[in-house]
Amino acid sequence: MTVCETCGNDYHRAFTVSRDGESWTFDSIECAASKLAPHCAQCGCRVLGHGVEQEGTVYCCAHCARRAGHDALVDSA
Repeated sequence: MTVCETCGNDYHRAFTVSRDGESWTFDSIECAASKLAPHCAQCGCRVLGHGVEQEGTVYCCAHCARRAGHDALVDSA
């Protein structure tokens, strides 16, 4: 069995996620999101969808980006 890097659960159905040459092992999508998903720079929520980005800063939506002064950003259609 493999141990989840977020919660420490030893689980027989764990999976590995790789990105940019690094790998992590998780027992659930929730644990993977908790470790890897970015936070919105405005409201702090986890960005689990597309979100929007301006100059390397991630926002969960265009509303949050506008609140941060980025008026040109729009949500993906």
